Amino acid sequence: MSRPRRVPLKPLYTSADLDGIEHLGSQPGAQPFVRGPYASMYTSKPWTIRQYAGYADAADSNLAFRRALAQGAQGLSVAFDLPTQLGYDSTDDEASADVGLAGVAIDTVDDMARLFEGIALDRVSVSMTMNGAVLPVLAAYIVAAEERGIAKAALSGTVQNDILKEFMVRNAYVFAPEPSMRIVADVAQFLSEHMPRFKALSVSGYHFQEAGADASLELALTFANAREYLRSLRARGLSVDAVCEQLSFFFGVGTDFYTEIAKLRAARLLWSRIAAEEGASTPKSRALRMHCQTSGWSLSATHTQNNVVRTTVEAMAAVFGGTQSLHTNAHDEALALPSASAARLARDTQLILQREMGLCDVIDPWAGSYMMESLTSDLAEQARAIIDEIEAGGGAREAIRTGWAQQQIQAGAAATQARIDAGEQVIVGTNAFQATEADDDAPACVSIDGERVRVQQSRRIAEVKRRRDECRVSTTLSALTRAAHDDAGNLLALTIDCMRARATVGECTRALEAVWPRHEPAPADATRVYGGARIQDAAWRAACAHVARLETELGRKPRLLMTKLGLDGHDRGANIVTAALKDAGFHVEVTGLFASPMEAAERAAEERCDVVGVSSLAGAHGTLVPQLLRELARQDVHGPIVVGGIVPDEDARFLRKQGVNEIFNPGVTMHELIERLVQLIEAHRQDIRTFSRSISAAAPRSSQRKAVQEGRRKVEGSTRR
Repeated sequence: MSRPRRVPLKPLYTSADLDGIEHLGSQPGAQPFVRGPYASMYTSKPWTIRQYAGYADAADSNLAFRRALAQGAQGLSVAFDLPTQLGYDSTDDEASADVGLAGVAIDTVDDMARLFEGIALDRVSVSMTMNGAVLPVLAAYIVAAEERGIAKAALSGTVQNDILKEFMVRNAYVFAPEPSMRIVADVAQFLSEHMPRFKALSVSGYHFQEAGADASLELALTFANAREYLRSLRARGLSVDAVCEQLSFFFGVGTDFYTEIAKLRAARLLWSRIAAEEGASTPKSRALRMHCQTSGWSLSATHTQNNVVRTTVEAMAAVFGGTQSLHTNAHDEALALPSASAARLARDTQLILQREMGLCDVIDPWAGSYMMESLTSDLAEQARAIIDEIEAGGGAREAIRTGWAQQQIQAGAAATQARIDAGEQVIVGTNAFQATEADDDAPACVSIDGERVRVQQSRRIAEVKRRRDECRVSTTLSALTRAAHDDAGNLLALTIDCMRARATVGECTRALEAVWPRHEPAPADATRVYGGARIQDAAWRAACAHVARLETELGRKPRLLMTKLGLDGHDRGANIVTAALKDAGFHVEVTGLFASPMEAAERAAEERCDVVGVSSLAGAHGTLVPQLLRELARQDVHGPIVVGGIVPDEDARFLRKQGVNEIFNPGVTMHELIERLVQLIEAHRQDIRTFSRSISAAAPRSSQRKAVQEGRRKVEGSTRR
């Protein structure tokens, strides 16, 4: 069944659909660059195969990098763990449950040196997905290269440094938008002056798509952010042409095949126009260069081999759209970090497309297509209308401050989930064509022992601190704090001094925290979108009726606490569930991101919640959920506990033994989830009533009240098991 689109596809296109399209007849490598930024495109040089990877320990990641380079990879893309991304040391209490789980742990220059040992950094391009903690992490990379005798100017690659999108979707920020924009500008200025082969900004649309944005909104938010960066750097005295040449872009490629191809072509058309409007004067500064990644959200957690097909078709769309580099996701990444065999297959997918299928033999083969040219033009027009709306509202930063951007994305995610749950948008093997037999091909999940990594990193940090000159460390960190306070000096240059002295990532972050506290945003709300989309759906209405019946029994709305524990900022799933529960009639309390188990338990007690829900997408549930259960017991909160997200079967069995009542994996519909929550709350209440009656019948009247209270606590705890 066709999905709704802001720019709908027609069943038939004719030559009339080309009327008025201005870019027709343009050539590759020439303005407006719809057909590609280079004249020869893949006929002279195929796209770069750049797989994103990072494994807990730097030595393990180094081995994976060297193997990938030997087997055909042409560039490296580093995945850092969540503590590193958020500027914590592996020894910090806030980081303890997340060390090494989502990528490589980097605390010092020594870790960075181990990560790239034996790799020719003056010949291999390195991409870093680093935003909030960009200063110490990039500084560690620069110093590690320097200590191997590699000059800064010889380094090539890209640092994402796209902080504005973090406030809209991904949440890997450290400081508020204003000081964060100063960091962006200082990094860009330093790289422009000292590292001309290293791109200072990779402006991301990928994360918007992953969070729920459609193609037009993805383009619009990406270019609204790019314009904000461009203007900020121009105010620093950098020329528009110099800034534009330092920019690259990063787009997601999902399952909507024709739209994704047109989106990438429209991106180049839009940027050529926007850059010219902002004062870019050279062809190079108006030509958009992009990296693409296949969709992570489209990967199914069941029958994962189907994901090979999804990823292959998405990769073809990226190639037809003219990407300069590409990451193909592994088929088992919906469950955990990719296995070695799955990662190799993902890479080989690109090699087959490059070397066997002939995709590199023709430049922009879709040029002139009635459908593709019309769709390209229409997408650019729709995206431009949204960009103009953002501009009229005060720009990207104001869209963040008001929550407009977050609300638009969350509304899109909720609407998509509603279509999937209603069976209107087909996911083969999940909501249609489901296999009746067991999934015998389910992959074995890669398991990371985060505690082992944390202990190793703690020892390494201790050894670095034992050998370093503490006076020098203190002096450089104080200089960094003063520069932040006085708005003087280049923060990256000063952080390089700190890392050279062997300060840690966390120490550099805390030096800045002395001036700029960590940012705590207000949550966005996308209620009435999910429920509105399913208002005529019988299964949804039945679920809502169950909630209404429970509300009558309680004399109030059932209350649920939604929490994300640890450092995982991926909140699409939690936001969708929260919106759907509210639409169904629940009262939902939401903790802030990065909540500790103690904070969540205290909130559950304060709000007298009937059920506590934990969203987990980064693997830390094995540590954090048992901690939460202990804290809830201390707070005398004994209602049902449920966990949703990416929870492998082995982890699910462990959590159930600990006392978790239910695990909701990807693929569960909202009406199924709601009905199960109602059942859990009703069963819990029935257990309390049954136990209270048994105590009343057996105990002397004088001791009944105390026995009932004590027994209720015991029964409430046992109902989790």
